[in-house]
Amino acid sequence: MYFLYSAALAVAFVLATPYWLFKMLRHGKYRAGLAERLGRVPERVRSAQPGDLCIWIHAVSVGEVLAISQLVEELKQRSQRRLRIVISTTTTTGQKLARERFAPENVFYFPLDFGFCIRPYMRALRPRLVVMAETEFWPNFLRKAKRCGAQVAVVNARISDRSLPGYRRWKGILTRFLHNVDLFLAQSEEDKRRLVEIGAAPERVEVSGNLKFDVKPPAKLAIVEQLRSAIERDGGGPVIVAGSTVGWEEKSVLSMFARLLREYPGAVLILAPRKPERFDEVAALSQGMRLPTWRRSRADLASTSLRGGVFLLDSIGELGSVYQAGACAFVGGSLENSGGHNILEPAGFGVPIIVGPYTHNFRDIVGLFRRADALIELPPGYPEQDADSLYGAVVAVLKNQAANKLANMKEVMQSQSGATARTAEALEKLLVLAQ
Repeated sequence: MYFLYSAALAVAFVLATPYWLFKMLRHGKYRAGLAERLGRVPERVRSAQPGDLCIWIHAVSVGEVLAISQLVEELKQRSQRRLRIVISTTTTTGQKLARERFAPENVFYFPLDFGFCIRPYMRALRPRLVVMAETEFWPNFLRKAKRCGAQVAVVNARISDRSLPGYRRWKGILTRFLHNVDLFLAQSEEDKRRLVEIGAAPERVEVSGNLKFDVKPPAKLAIVEQLRSAIERDGGGPVIVAGSTVGWEEKSVLSMFARLLREYPGAVLILAPRKPERFDEVAALSQGMRLPTWRRSRADLASTSLRGGVFLLDSIGELGSVYQAGACAFVGGSLENSGGHNILEPAGFGVPIIVGPYTHNFRDIVGLFRRADALIELPPGYPEQDADSLYGAVVAVLKNQAANKLANMKEVMQSQSGATARTAEALEKLLVLAQ
């Protein structure tokens, strides 16, 4: 079975190579860390202090890196031995953040799921515990980890509405792959039920809660104060933050903002598209609508007044902190049917949250806030209707008509803490078995 999987993966890899080469040449994607992905263990990782025990945690991108940050600290504090914790990521943005948080010598790109790519890392690191964040089920990797004597855990595990049908379809094969996982720590009872449904052994699945609720608000970056000064210089405000927008959402957001300026002429929109390759496109769209537009990469905030205009956050890693500058926040990927993005960053700063109807990627988190009446959800609609709905929601927040939602939001955040401690305690037990 593993041979057939590897063969199918090799064929898919070959067929996708032209696409990857195009992305490398056009946008520079996938170029970073290519040697590491193909199994070359970087010297900075190989030569670092070994520690008494090695834990390998895989966190795909920025969201997962943030989620496991507190867990790493908790594990180190609890252990009586000298742990070496290494982090792998898949995306470039996740890699950048992980190196900042955990030091470059402990961070590398996750190898492709071929034996020849995985083996060098297993030999160099000799992990006693391998931890996968959320739903990373790589068959060859899980198998190699077990063969090297590591205990394997999946933490913050979730099965999204979109992925569930596919997992169900391949349950017969998936059950065998999942047998290599010693412990699943699910975000919710529903995720636990779904894990068992797709083939996880029931006695290996526990509910520990969502690590993202324990993530501390991002450090207050210099840009936050710079933005506030630039906004207040000529009496600007209120500030609307639209983060992680995709597709045609920017057009709806900009249309909403153009209308909002009639009632609040000093308003400022901070707009952060999800994908860096769309920064130029979104800047052109804003300028085409004759809205004053400044780009983070080019604006001199020390001498700029942002009153009545759009500030395009064309940077990586700053949105989480910038949310705190907003009177309200729209979290993108939710008007267009992309499944939404994490609402906990603005919630952590006590900023009122607006989302569209499509939030299935964060089903449980949004569900908690929905049941507590702690956010504003927009109804389904066409782009033009979305602009109207978004305008109504923003005005309701600015006129203090959603104060109860803000109070409810703070209660939700307080009630959901503790997942990090529960996860660390469960992993400690696995470490004992691994020694």
